[in-house]
Amino acid sequence: MTVAQKGTCDPRFEGVGKAFTRLFGGRLNGGGALCVYEDGKPIVDIWAGTCDRRGKQPWTQSTGAMLYSASKGLSALVIHRLADRGLIDYDEPVATYWPEFASRSGERITVRQLMLHRGGLSQLRGIAEDASDLLDHELMHSRLAEAMPDRHYGSPAYHALTFGWLMSGLAGAVTGKSMRELWQTELAEPLGIDELSLGAPPAGSPMTVAEFVDPFHIGEYGLSDAVFSVVKHLPTSLGNMVGSVDAGAGSAELLKGRDPALLETQMPAANGVATARALARIYAPLATDGTLDGKRFLSEEAVRSFDGPYRWRRDRGLGLPMSWNHGFHRAPIPVANGFGHVGIAGCFGWADPATGVSVGFVHNRMLSTVVGDLGIFLWLLPMVTRAAAKPVRGSTAGPVPTRPSRVG
Repeated sequence: MTVAQKGTCDPRFEGVGKAFTRLFGGRLNGGGALCVYEDGKPIVDIWAGTCDRRGKQPWTQSTGAMLYSASKGLSALVIHRLADRGLIDYDEPVATYWPEFASRSGERITVRQLMLHRGGLSQLRGIAEDASDLLDHELMHSRLAEAMPDRHYGSPAYHALTFGWLMSGLAGAVTGKSMRELWQTELAEPLGIDELSLGAPPAGSPMTVAEFVDPFHIGEYGLSDAVFSVVKHLPTSLGNMVGSVDAGAGSAELLKGRDPALLETQMPAANGVATARALARIYAPLATDGTLDGKRFLSEEAVRSFDGPYRWRRDRGLGLPMSWNHGFHRAPIPVANGFGHVGIAGCFGWADPATGVSVGFVHNRMLSTVVGDLGIFLWLLPMVTRAAAKPVRGSTAGPVPTRPSRVG
């Protein structure tokens, strides 16, 4: 068994471990963790680097990071769990379950359209006036319920922040619970996870939240209200993207992740917090037949539906060809199979049914050292899947010890 900085690693993944260690073994501050499950069993659980801005506090097995858009896949899973129990039909209008949603948009937008980013509600313009609105999830529910679909209705246009509130408004209307509660009852508890939360971890959680670091200060300059105000008016895909997340004064500063208020609110498209092993465990049943440790998490039919079909279309917000599939996406270029979701700084959760592998990767570096959300993903994930395809040399590594669940 090879040790990569700290943790355990199946011998087939030795190259992955070395590559991971290089990410956090230099002089730059920051750290992260990588966990891989294969056929429902943990085979890689490694971590390295530091979790504070000064670069003094070591990253540990229970250090979590804010996931940004990797949160979307988890919020979508809540909806899939409800649909699996017959509480939601993807082809029903959203207003069937959330009556307020029909107030201006009519009854034409279906659950499926929202989950494919085709609901025409990607923009915050006219929905949020400033950053304080983004901190009130109930206000965002009501504003989105009253909003008229924009010109992108019916076409894929990435719902960068609104996706989360649309999912939580729908789930709340069906269950009477907040998305924060549902992350616990529909994800954490069934899977025996205690290192997952929407926003700040609850009291008693073993998980600590890493502080964001920005070694080259690119985020400090790039994520500013002044830059947002200019870029959002450009007639480009970048302008569309910035416009979709800009809510006036204070929104750029809030999205840097340093405002404590960001962890206190419920922003189900952006402020999930998890360790790498929690992410890998959540995606583990999606890489097999919907079960984990002999317990059914999702139906096999539901899990099969996540892996296809491909829907390559130019996304009107991102300007990239994307294949959205009910809250998940494929790799935008054919370097890896499977599905999952990547966040803006590079954290991701992924399932590859072809190999039975699920992956969780988290870190605390902002855009300075990971060029966009896809740089690390497109480099690291193919290495993991290639390693999984290697024949086992001798005996395989034993299961990585996991923390006993705190839930029954």
